[in-house]
Amino acid sequence: MKIAILPGDGIGPEIMAEALKVLDALRRNGLKVETESALVGGAAYDAFGHPLPAATLKLAQDADAVLFGSVGSPKHDALPREHRPEKAILGLRKECDFFANLRPATVFPELADASTLRSEVVAGLDLMIIRELTGDIYFGEPRGVSGEKGARIGVNTMHYTEAQIRRIVHVGFRTAQQRNKRLCSIDKMNVLEAMQLWRDIAIEIVPEYPDVELSHMLVDNAAMQLIRNPKQFDVMVAGNMFGDILSDEASMLTGSIGMLPSASLDANGKGLYEPIHGSAPDIAGRGIANPLAQILSLGMMLRYTFNLGEWADRVEGAVKKTLAQGIRTADIAKPGETVATTAQMGAAVVSNL
Repeated sequence: MKIAILPGDGIGPEIMAEALKVLDALRRNGLKVETESALVGGAAYDAFGHPLPAATLKLAQDADAVLFGSVGSPKHDALPREHRPEKAILGLRKECDFFANLRPATVFPELADASTLRSEVVAGLDLMIIRELTGDIYFGEPRGVSGEKGARIGVNTMHYTEAQIRRIVHVGFRTAQQRNKRLCSIDKMNVLEAMQLWRDIAIEIVPEYPDVELSHMLVDNAAMQLIRNPKQFDVMVAGNMFGDILSDEASMLTGSIGMLPSASLDANGKGLYEPIHGSAPDIAGRGIANPLAQILSLGMMLRYTFNLGEWADRVEGAVKKTLAQGIRTADIAKPGETVATTAQMGAAVVSNL
């Protein structure tokens, strides 16, 4: 098994270092895996003049899976859009056809009181949000800004083909089959024709999954319901933009965006695995970032691409034990609690393996 390691920018290299310590510990216990690293994002632009150099893309394409950190930094914000660090992750999704993004939102019992919501609202939450990654307004054409100053027009196009909708909704149904057999499809069909097509196709697919209960919800209501009663959901499936927003909202139900991993899969189960948070340049280099989302992303890789559920259970179990011991980084610590550094949190997970 070959894994492409792409640490990226900001806190990416720091949290990736801790995930690789966990991977090394698994190797010492018999996991047979190769790794190869490459620059991506702003770090790649600084070295090669492009956020996704050809060599990095080839490494990702040739590997069995990609472990990704994060990209982006303020010093690159003034670059032309095609050279900004964020273009790297969009390029990887498009070129490798990583179309299905799985974002679990799970509340560890020890962190139920870390959420800004009451603990009884979030305790026991186990939600999966599935986001389509290669269509929608992020990729649709036409796009751009035109016109003279004072009369400029910005255009982005919400574009979905039937094939794109069908394959992500199938992922939603199959995921629900493996969980509690409830799928909620998110759209905005009351005002958007592309979303009417989304709902129509979801309804057409229902007979293929008689064991799954399908419901529909408009995205604005879904955003409200995630705060009001998040445990009503089992699996949610949404387009690229709506899924992006809802999954970040769901992350805060868990207490910190630093706790949430994700998987972006192609049709054959190959995947790119990354924390859902960004590069956090404001805390980069300070040794205080939470590495658990990166470590849990490694666990998801073992489970979804390599079908090594027992190894994934070990990683997740080590994280749970670490939290049960009261070890906290700053983002999940309560006032007065001792705060662990990034490296201390990683070392504790390795010890608990």
